[in-house]
Amino acid sequence: MRAALWLITLFALAAAGAWLAGNNQGTVTLFLFPHRIDVSLNLAFLVVLSVVLLVVLAQRALEAFMALPKRAQRWRLQQKERASHAALLDSMGHLMAGRYLRAHKAAEQTLSKETLLQASGVVLDHAVSLRTLAHIMAAEASHALQDKAQRQQHLDQALAQVQASSGAERQTLLEGVQLRAAKWSLDDRDAKASLEQLRALPPAVGRRMAAMRLQLKAARLAGQPVQALETASLLAKHRAFSPEAAESLVTRLILELLAQTHDADALLRVWKSLSPGQRLMPLVAAEAALRWLQLGGPAATARIWLQDLWIPMQATPSIWSDAQLLRMVQALEACLPDLEAEDALVWLSRMESAQQSRPRAAHLQYLAGMLCLRQRLWGKAQNLLGQAVKNLKTPMLQRKAWIALAELAEQRQDPVEAAAAWKEAARVSMD
Repeated sequence: MRAALWLITLFALAAAGAWLAGNNQGTVTLFLFPHRIDVSLNLAFLVVLSVVLLVVLAQRALEAFMALPKRAQRWRLQQKERASHAALLDSMGHLMAGRYLRAHKAAEQTLSKETLLQASGVVLDHAVSLRTLAHIMAAEASHALQDKAQRQQHLDQALAQVQASSGAERQTLLEGVQLRAAKWSLDDRDAKASLEQLRALPPAVGRRMAAMRLQLKAARLAGQPVQALETASLLAKHRAFSPEAAESLVTRLILELLAQTHDADALLRVWKSLSPGQRLMPLVAAEAALRWLQLGGPAATARIWLQDLWIPMQATPSIWSDAQLLRMVQALEACLPDLEAEDALVWLSRMESAQQSRPRAAHLQYLAGMLCLRQRLWGKAQNLLGQAVKNLKTPMLQRKAWIALAELAEQRQDPVEAAAAWKEAARVSMD
């Protein structure tokens, strides 16, 4: 629409100019004694316009000619600036390609070219960023080449450049340099130095995903599972990992934390510090219960920890892996109530209901049989364990079931059946 309006305007101006020129009868007389020159007004107007245009063009040509030295100087400076930028890009490219010597050399060229620009009296607006990034690239290449002295030298120079600068870019560059230094310390297996550098960051920077990933690795390397677990939980909350990877990582960290507890009170504090979702992780609950029993804690407390997992275990065991199911069975077996326990009847009813609802579940038959054995219900125990050994796929549980059957046979004074059970137990152990 705009182009159409311009076109209409041009046609209107052309028509108006043609009409004025065709109907203009005026003349211009020039007296140059002893001559007189008469010209039409149209011609005089064209001559004046031509003279003005020639003067303007001559003035601009003269200005362009006089500006040639400055333009040549500006072009040379632009070439130097572009050369420094190209050297920095080459350094990044060589670093990504694994050519660390070339990357270091290109970073040094960037610094030398920028120094030449300064010597020429040219101060770039982004000179601080350029020098800092060049030093970081050189330090990164030196780090890859295991040249710690040169890496530290470039790191110090980068920090000096940032500290001497001002403006919005200063904080960003400083945070980036500190994060790189923390990563290099972590690569050197110096977890203490890496954690100190991360603690020196502002709180807002420490909550960034890149900083938390470094903190997680450093805490694990330093043997600090509490801090590592807190960081991993935050990363999982911010979806830094896939759900499966996050669960696996958090589980491993909690297991490390449980393994480092050496008394029941410390283990109880660790258990209370876990979130409800973490307490429902099968491996976490099972290992916590087994560790609790190992440290001399009462079995009733371990059963309380495991009872929330009983429903998903007997209802939907397919969502658990074989390792999770085995560990839960072992934990439940280790803390099964004795005949004198207050909750013995509750667990007996619970086990029988689960076994009857899923009569083909071998792990439920095994647990119910072991509970009946502890409750001195010999007939039920023999029946349930006899069914369980036919379907159990775990050699460890099979062996325990055969041993229990052998002991029951010996108690009934049936040497033939006892010998057969002991033989099966030995065969499973050898397999």
